[in-house]
Amino acid sequence: MDTQTILFMILAAIVSLALVLFQYFYKNKGGGKLIIALSFLRFIAFFGCFLLLINPKFTQNTYAIEKVDLVVLVDNSSSMASSKETVNTILEAIDGNQALAEKFNIEKYRFDSRLGAFDSLGLDGQNTNISGGLKGLQEIYASKKAAVVLLSDGNQTLGQDYGFYGQNTALLVYPVAIGDTTKYEDVSLTQVNVNRYAFLKNKYPIEIYVSYFGKDEITVPVTVSEGGKRVFRENITLSGTKNSAVVKTLLDANSVGVKNLQLSVGSLGNERNLANNKRETVVEVIDEKTKVAIVSSLMHPDIGTLKKSIESNGQRNVVIKKPTDSMNSWDDVDLFILYQPNASFKSVFEYTEKKRASRLLVTGPQTDFNFLNRVQKSFTKNSYNQEEEVFAVLNPAFALFGSGGFSLTDFPPLKSSLGDVVLHGKNDVLLTQRIRGIDTDQPLLAFFETEQAQREAVFFGEHIWKWRMQTFRNDRNFKNFDDFMGLVIRYLATQKSRERLTLLYENVYENASGAKVEATYFDKAFTFDANAQLNLRLKNSDTGQTLSVPMLLKGIYYEADLSNLDAGKYSFTVTVANENISKSGTFTVLDFDVEKQFVATNDEKLARLAKNTGARLFYPSQTDDLLGQLTTDDRYLPMQKNEQNVVSLIDYEVLLAIIVLALTADWFIRKYNGLI
Repeated sequence: MDTQTILFMILAAIVSLALVLFQYFYKNKGGGKLIIALSFLRFIAFFGCFLLLINPKFTQNTYAIEKVDLVVLVDNSSSMASSKETVNTILEAIDGNQALAEKFNIEKYRFDSRLGAFDSLGLDGQNTNISGGLKGLQEIYASKKAAVVLLSDGNQTLGQDYGFYGQNTALLVYPVAIGDTTKYEDVSLTQVNVNRYAFLKNKYPIEIYVSYFGKDEITVPVTVSEGGKRVFRENITLSGTKNSAVVKTLLDANSVGVKNLQLSVGSLGNERNLANNKRETVVEVIDEKTKVAIVSSLMHPDIGTLKKSIESNGQRNVVIKKPTDSMNSWDDVDLFILYQPNASFKSVFEYTEKKRASRLLVTGPQTDFNFLNRVQKSFTKNSYNQEEEVFAVLNPAFALFGSGGFSLTDFPPLKSSLGDVVLHGKNDVLLTQRIRGIDTDQPLLAFFETEQAQREAVFFGEHIWKWRMQTFRNDRNFKNFDDFMGLVIRYLATQKSRERLTLLYENVYENASGAKVEATYFDKAFTFDANAQLNLRLKNSDTGQTLSVPMLLKGIYYEADLSNLDAGKYSFTVTVANENISKSGTFTVLDFDVEKQFVATNDEKLARLAKNTGARLFYPSQTDDLLGQLTTDDRYLPMQKNEQNVVSLIDYEVLLAIIVLALTADWFIRKYNGLI
């Protein structure tokens, strides 16, 4: 409590005493016990009121010892499975070290493709993301001092290169190199590039990257087989100085269907890891292609984004045209995307109306809405020629097709023209607008279907390229956005009537970890049915084994997780309980485990990580040295923290009660003795 407050309290006592003396003793010659009792009660009342005004406070100091956090981060990927006993031995040494426990708060995490709590050690993760695990810890311990013990073989299959991590972080990382660090002679297929789709009677390219670790000069064959029949072979020569090669060839697409290609490179006599000498990939041969025309009189990054996104599916081809181009070049177009139409698009609208071609209108601040309101009947917009930022909101009641796992997480706003939109006729809204934090009923993406079965959609937003970039920031790929655009294009380009059961799946999965089938089911009124029972019956085409999997509700779609499947070809059928509705499909799971591609521990990169963070690399045999350094390092001494709490000296409720009681007693005493 400071001196000023103490002086105020003394002054309050003096003033209270003076008031009491003035009231009861000034010019009053009488006295006695009654006057003294009344004086005391009045003094308590006055002094209590002054204390309420002064509100005296004092500082309470609390001292606590805060230990540094020691985080044990364990690689849970399948490449660590052979070293499980080593990992457990190190963990037991850490848990059993009393000096370490007295100095640190020990926390454990595990990681494979993602960071997670350490509940058990399965060592069965399909991928390794070391940089992702370290970044996750950096966020958790951003405001704390911590040291990290990393138990890993250093072989990363996902994420940014962790060898350059640590230069901008306060975390000190002590890697322990788990596994065999001996460098063995090895030849491997490091990468295979092939188009997902090929067209009948055409040739499709394939690129095969081969790498070699060793000193001698070797000659090995590279072969490609289809269905067990060899279709390509080439010998390559590698050495210690020329340790990589790229083999390119063109293969024939002679029949429609999924083609399984087996690629291999010859093995060495003393090679230990043969799993990385073989790869499998799939090409789907198709005999038709959807042609999409983007018509625009502007140059805008949205146009390039739409082209790249749509053509990410090899079944689609995009051409960019001007509205003044000859109509003869439009005859083979299946879908028109009209970007920010103006009066120069008059002939395009006349052509699409006459042909009853499907079209997607993309509007924005540079759109001529007066012209657009005249040439089509699906909607009208009263534009105020003023730009507005709009965020997208997914409509869960959308009933035309399933939106799959499309996510709008962290998507930036789009530019739109301010104005009210009125939709006409039969329409379904997939995205609505959020303006300045308020959800509106205004559509952002709406679909229409005319009586002549012409399909149309309108998107009221510019700068859609930002969405595709944000998808890459979120997931390090464009899949979320491209799959969404694929659903939109597939619906518009298909002239079939709407279906109550739709499926979404990949024809090929590189490994079972990503295998899944999604389904969307609508009732007879074409409203999404969240109470339906969907079942997937699966058959392995190679072994004949069957499996029944219930599909679980995931928000606005159903999903069957097939991550436990073995490699092979599968056919499946999705049925709806109590309904005569079903749909079938096929997919292939490739036998590829990226974790098996490494033969030795990458201790060089782990040492670089340690150096960048100001620590050092250890090996399992040096566990005692690691624990000794941690317990003796002065950088990790526990800190004494002083926490100051400013506490009020008085309790307002108690003091008010005392004042009320004092005044009440004063009144009753004076009343009883006839002084009132």
